[in-house]
Amino acid sequence: MTDRDASAEPDRSATDGASAIELARRCDNSGRWGADDQRGTLNHITPDVVVAAAGLVRLGVTVSLAKPVATRPGPTNPRPAWHVMHLETERPYATADSIHLQIHGLANTHLDALGHMFLDGVGYNGRRAADVVDMAGLRALDVAALRAGIVTRGVLLDVAAATGRPWLEPTAPVTQADLEAAEDLAGTRVRAGDAVFVHVGLEARERVQGDEDPSVRAGLTLDAVAWLHARSVAVYSGDCIEQFPDSPGAVPMPLHQLGIARMGLVLLDCPSMTELVATCHRLQRWEFLLTVAPLVIEGGTGSPVNPLAVF
Repeated sequence: MTDRDASAEPDRSATDGASAIELARRCDNSGRWGADDQRGTLNHITPDVVVAAAGLVRLGVTVSLAKPVATRPGPTNPRPAWHVMHLETERPYATADSIHLQIHGLANTHLDALGHMFLDGVGYNGRRAADVVDMAGLRALDVAALRAGIVTRGVLLDVAAATGRPWLEPTAPVTQADLEAAEDLAGTRVRAGDAVFVHVGLEARERVQGDEDPSVRAGLTLDAVAWLHARSVAVYSGDCIEQFPDSPGAVPMPLHQLGIARMGLVLLDCPSMTELVATCHRLQRWEFLLTVAPLVIEGGTGSPVNPLAVF
């Protein structure tokens, strides 16, 4: 168990522009699964991976990783969802409602399509943004391409627990060494086709300190992003995203831009981690069957989802 100073300032050299562009070159999966591929790292989830993941179900315990749809405005939810009831005024025989929500952002649990992010105008598999997107939606790399869903092994990497703290401070970097320390704590090794859930204790910290400042967040450094590529991770998720660099010329969202646009890494953003973490520690099991089914939104850049962890 490491005892790193979680309040230490991050190493900005790990997120500068030159390093990010070099990593983008090294981790580029263009053409790896064919010129027309639109599933990216989900290709790591082979039938054997699915069968092995299904074998993890032993107790029949199911945990939802979805946050409630956020209808109240706040620092991380500037465009709250609109939930409207449609009521019959006389002798109603059914209830009905509608909802409009912002898919991306920090409020709602969602799956990113591979056409959600670009780096220097180029997205996954070498597709130019100008050829992929217009006002009608994505012409390729949309969330409908992921309609078969995700069924694989999920692994909790509890970085906060590995540091001996209930949470990391907002400026804390999450490095490759941190991920491997959490891996050691879990007693397993992340392998090809896994969905990795990184826990830094954001929800616990917010219960004590109040809502996070969305501009200052603990997150992955470039070496951690490279580690995801080296381990052939299929899905990244967790209560932290990337370190936001402040150096001139830096890639503004390294995990999203390098991960999605170059690696084809599928990102499951804004999960609720509290119940998952409590269940893993209670059962002393850090691996589980994960299922995620996006809505089939043709042209969509993402989808709200309710991920399920089954033990």
